[in-house]
Amino acid sequence: MKHCFVENIPQKSKLEDDVLYISLKYNVAIHKCACGCGNEVITPFHKRKGWILSYDGKNVSLSPSIGNWNLPCNSHYLIEDGDVIFIGGKQKKKKKRFRWFRLFGK
Repeated sequence: MKHCFVENIPQKSKLEDDVLYISLKYNVAIHKCACGCGNEVITPFHKRKGWILSYDGKNVSLSPSIGNWNLPCNSHYLIEDGDVIFIGGKQKKKKKRFRWFRLFGK
């Protein structure tokens, strides 16, 4: 995945495939989903509550992984040294179903 440092994030309609747009001004990166579905993926930078951007002067990495559980594709991948590495393919997040039982004594 290519990267592009920008001051302002481009509009959704102007996002290109396979490009990670990085705004240090707003501490966020945005890209079209790596699976090709075309959905917009936003990754805010924050040490504890978001993603960490690493840049070695040539390539970028984002950690932790990107799990698009709220998108129809349910894709899960890493961006590491400019490469997209899919984790387990397009896997669906397993939703746990809870049953609540009320016990009545006799």
